[in-house]
Amino acid sequence: MNKNVLISGAGIAGPALAYWLGRYGFRPTVVELTPALRAGGQAVDFRGETHLTVLKRMGVLAELRRIQTGGSPIRFVDEHGRSLLHLPAEFAGGDVEVLRGDLARVLCEHSRPHTEYVFGDSITSLTETTGGVQVTFRHGTPREFDLVIGADGLHSNVRRLAFGPEENFVRHLGYYAATWQLPNDLGIGRCSVGYNTPGRLARVGGDHRDAAKASAFFVFASPQVTYDRHDLEQQKALIVKAFAGLGWEIPRLLDSLQQAPELYFDSISRADVPAWSTGRIGLVGDAACGATIGGMGTGTGMVAAYVLAGELALANGDRRAAFSRYENAMRGYAQGCQKGGSRTGKFLAPGTTVGLRIRNGLLNRRSLLNWMLKEGQKISTIDLPDYRSQLGRLSK
Repeated sequence: MNKNVLISGAGIAGPALAYWLGRYGFRPTVVELTPALRAGGQAVDFRGETHLTVLKRMGVLAELRRIQTGGSPIRFVDEHGRSLLHLPAEFAGGDVEVLRGDLARVLCEHSRPHTEYVFGDSITSLTETTGGVQVTFRHGTPREFDLVIGADGLHSNVRRLAFGPEENFVRHLGYYAATWQLPNDLGIGRCSVGYNTPGRLARVGGDHRDAAKASAFFVFASPQVTYDRHDLEQQKALIVKAFAGLGWEIPRLLDSLQQAPELYFDSISRADVPAWSTGRIGLVGDAACGATIGGMGTGTGMVAAYVLAGELALANGDRRAAFSRYENAMRGYAQGCQKGGSRTGKFLAPGTTVGLRIRNGLLNRRSLLNWMLKEGQKISTIDLPDYRSQLGRLSK
């Protein structure tokens, strides 16, 4: 009962949930809008015993350690290239840091033996019946599933269809962020160099595998603006407008933006959903309780997938009990991690010259850095049930 599960989103939480559901005897199907898994992307990190325990139980920790980036130290400079602040690799990289595309590939490979993947399609309607959820797709044939889970990020399609419009749940935090790939004409090694003006950050880092490549990361303060999330040129124009006339290497980086075939651009926002399920439809990861950057969203999504799958398996078909226990276990933890995302924009791009000086001065103190790293470890800790042991005892 309730074994046939549709998951929307093949980013991180979706394949992680599919992996655990497959191990517990469910039949997961993952539908993903993009035609294939996204390669590359920004680095994402795991930190603390909770994150590492989930990775160990999945059997992927050793593999991720083999492909980890090792983290990247970050150096902030003035317009003449003189150093103002240096952050060590572990500040941003945590215990294990990997490229987002590499993580998605590993999770997909481990879940694929028990999972049907459908790329290049998306859900267009959800109709709940007494026995399941009737689902229509943009391209595929309509199908019926026992459960539907939205693992499709901050701008969740499932949440919009089943819970209501995005503006009811997602709050803009006053900043936008962008990243793209470019040739490493600046000769930057395995590190990142950043330049600030009030409310602006331009950072460029060398590729961990190909010395000829680099990636740019821009953040800027702005009220919420309306733009087409599928219009690359419109997004590029917003970035150029925000950084026009600034010094350092910004003109060169903006030139590379015009040639970039791919671009990640989004607001720094957070999602707060009062209830993470309605009927036979649930949410996991950023769709339920996300923060664009700095909220430990990757690790939280992996933990949430582990807990949701475990509770569904323990419930033996009682989806109401499973959804309730899942949310009770995860909500406080996820919201604690999410708080970091609310401060990210102001940390990366303080809005005033005085704010920039204070940030640089404080973070140049190693004692404060060590304290912040320890606090990050505490926030990302939760008592994890051992679902396989519990299920083993129930089967005896």
